[in-house]
Amino acid sequence: MTVVSVLSANCPSRTLLEHVTSKWGVLVIFALAQDSARWSELRRTIEGVSEKMLAQTLKVLESDGFVARLDHGTIPPRVEYSLTGAGEELAAHLLPLLSLIEDHVSTREEQ
Repeated sequence: MTVVSVLSANCPSRTLLEHVTSKWGVLVIFALAQDSARWSELRRTIEGVSEKMLAQTLKVLESDGFVARLDHGTIPPRVEYSLTGAGEELAAHLLPLLSLIEDHVSTREEQ
């Protein structure tokens, strides 16, 4: 098996990288790392995300295997989102990056 570098234009991991590192992708992973949530809870938690972008981001992250969607099959509908094992592993790598970014922003504001 030949390993294709992520730096190669033909590397299939680039699509996944784009999904995970998009602004909304990172924020959804961050929010779900705190706890599972219903769609409306995510919409309130992630300020500024439109309904369309939240729905699209959740769908993409679900198809990538990072987010699980649990439909409780009730009326009115109750759907809950959570991280899969792969999503939790991803969050473990993203959370330190977000912390570093927040620290950098605080340092810049103090200057």
